[in-house]
Amino acid sequence: MESTRGAILVVFLLVACSSSNAKVEEENPEFWRTQARKTLQEALDRKLNTNVAKNILFFLGDGMGITTFTAARILKGQLQNQTGEETVMTMDTFPNVGLVKTYSVDFQIPDSAATGTAYLCGVKTNLNTIGVSAAARNGACKTQKGKEVTSILKWAKDAGKSVGIVTTTRVQHATPAASYAHSVSRKWYSDADMPDAAKRDGCTDISSQLLKNTDIDVIIGGGRKYMTPRGTKDPEYPRDFSSRGKRKDGHNLINEWKKMKMGKVAHYVWNKTDFDAVDPEKTDYLMALFEPGDLRFEVERDPSMDPSIVETTEKALRILQKNPNGFFLLVEGGRIDQAHHDGRAYMALHEAVALDNAIAKGLELTKEHETLTVVMADHSHTLTLNGFPFRGQSILGKSPLWATDIQPYTILMYGNGPGHKLINGSRPDLRNVNTKTKDYVQLAAVPTESATHSGEDVAVLARGPMAHIFQGVNEQNYVAHAMAYAACVGTDQRHCQGQNVVGATTPGENMAVQVHSSVVLVTSLLTCLVVQVMLM
Repeated sequence: MESTRGAILVVFLLVACSSSNAKVEEENPEFWRTQARKTLQEALDRKLNTNVAKNILFFLGDGMGITTFTAARILKGQLQNQTGEETVMTMDTFPNVGLVKTYSVDFQIPDSAATGTAYLCGVKTNLNTIGVSAAARNGACKTQKGKEVTSILKWAKDAGKSVGIVTTTRVQHATPAASYAHSVSRKWYSDADMPDAAKRDGCTDISSQLLKNTDIDVIIGGGRKYMTPRGTKDPEYPRDFSSRGKRKDGHNLINEWKKMKMGKVAHYVWNKTDFDAVDPEKTDYLMALFEPGDLRFEVERDPSMDPSIVETTEKALRILQKNPNGFFLLVEGGRIDQAHHDGRAYMALHEAVALDNAIAKGLELTKEHETLTVVMADHSHTLTLNGFPFRGQSILGKSPLWATDIQPYTILMYGNGPGHKLINGSRPDLRNVNTKTKDYVQLAAVPTESATHSGEDVAVLARGPMAHIFQGVNEQNYVAHAMAYAACVGTDQRHCQGQNVVGATTPGENMAVQVHSSVVLVTSLLTCLVVQVMLM
């Protein structure tokens, strides 16, 4: 009885307080009607942009599922002293939205290697593999030869465009690697990470492929230690043994990259001072590796040493857009995913907000009539947004409703992960715990060392030339083909040739249709004759 009365009291208080943060105009029905009419008119007035995309600007939020998307929107508004729910992120302004299915060929829930291969190479593959078809087997080098598939980054380069990758992880990580590498293991960052058998069978590490496979104009991220010989001191952390070079083959790939660019204006930098000194107008190539491994989380970044994702995106764009043939740029907010794996929603949401700011910078520096801009996630995470928090309540706070164990719980929590805790058979009492700090680990229902991905569809958003073809629910590998079609790179050149007519067929297809029609006609006539004979 007492618990029932308590529940009734809580509900009463919720209802009584529910309008406390509502804006006065929102209580007027005409506010919502006017807003809806404005949105409707914008949709009615929208004209399809059927231009050929000179440029492709592709933003990837690693692990940025729909819940992360929504929670990041609220956080972005709250960081600006708004209630947050009504905030319009840059991503929200993209007029064309679709969903993509993220499963890999062998698993219901994918990883970033399989998904990266899908949306960059246009082919679905197996977990843990990069730039190879599903006929290749995870970790089995002997299955790799002949199974390699190329990415839209290479298609764009072959078409004469400048190309670049920007990431907040190491440049050898799954997402950027899928744009240039072929590997049956995403973990073969350097030759030291490879088994001897794989080397004997002819496989090479991802770092060496960064230099050899495609001539990439701009490379920005982390991953210095995979580029230098074992024991090489890191310029930023010379006393940290874990930051030292890893390579067993003695190659210094940074120096080799410099030699490969002789005769061109090429800069290698590892700190913000040198990065800022790079003049994009006078630069042909840039390799910027700011950390031995992944970059620091945005909220822990030292702005005197490492630039933000906004700054790296801007520098890359200014270098690439000098090419009159256009560019392809991949920008990854890669540490959204890594924060989720750690169960740290604070970090994940701040990384997503930083990516949204980079998207805004990208739109500012490009022209919509010639640049196809696409934003998507590769997969989701088990993050959930729950309870009945008041409007404007901190997204990182606790629900005003308590659970049946008479204890509070956070608005954000995970299905599994390191946040699963039991004390004397009960979950931790959060009444005196500050859940809004960067180091707080959200509660999780199931104990796992690292939170897993989740398998629901993720959003793909687009604006610019042919953005309207990003709609509906599609397989994830469709994205690469749609981008390539819009920009006339790769094998499908119909858009440049003016053949993008619905139902357009090739001469061979037309002949097949004619033959099929003839067969159907003859069959119909014979059927009629048989019926007539039977009726006589």
